[in-house]
Amino acid sequence: MLNIKTLVLGEIAANCYIITDTATGESAVIDPGSFTSRLNSLLEDVGYDKIKYVLLTHAHFDHMEGVNEIIKRTDKKAKVAVGREDIPLLSDSMKNLAFMFSMRTIDLVKCDIPLDDNDIIKLGDSEITVITTPGHTKGSVCFLCGDCLFTGDTLFAGSAGRTDFPGGSFEQLKKSLSKLAALKGDYKVYPGHDRTTTLQRERESNYYITGEDYDSIY
Repeated sequence: MLNIKTLVLGEIAANCYIITDTATGESAVIDPGSFTSRLNSLLEDVGYDKIKYVLLTHAHFDHMEGVNEIIKRTDKKAKVAVGREDIPLLSDSMKNLAFMFSMRTIDLVKCDIPLDDNDIIKLGDSEITVITTPGHTKGSVCFLCGDCLFTGDTLFAGSAGRTDFPGGSFEQLKKSLSKLAALKGDYKVYPGHDRTTTLQRERESNYYITGEDYDSIY
């Protein structure tokens, strides 16, 4: 079972999630878009020695600017995991959009664990399954754990990720959303921006999944 804490971080208000396996206390941070005193306080409560991973749903700057500070405070013991196809974005401020949005560069983030489809990440007694979902970026992934689905910028409440950035593809995004919709059962969806939702709600009402009026969207 997971305990989940949510923060909204950075200039583009990206959701960051601290997930903790309740049986062991082992924890991971998903998409730390910046490093703030509030994030530090929550991570101190968890214990930096308990933070095993920083998991990135994709490598745009607004989801990873807090990574290096977290790794430093774990004495470099926490491992950074990101979709294999997004690794080039970690060192390129044009591709990760930092320069496009704020005319600056960000420090290199090092990938320790390249992620592929159906990889399993052990977090204490919990298992996190990696689902590759290209479209917003080539290497976008979602993380499935128990009844929780962390979707990054692939799936939002009532919407889906942009595909007009470098590496984006609307055709790939449609296939990725169909892949998520085909998962058995229902899940609470924790997206990269905005509010939580459920997968069943999105199956029924999200036009990016239902396929209605695609031509009028693009």
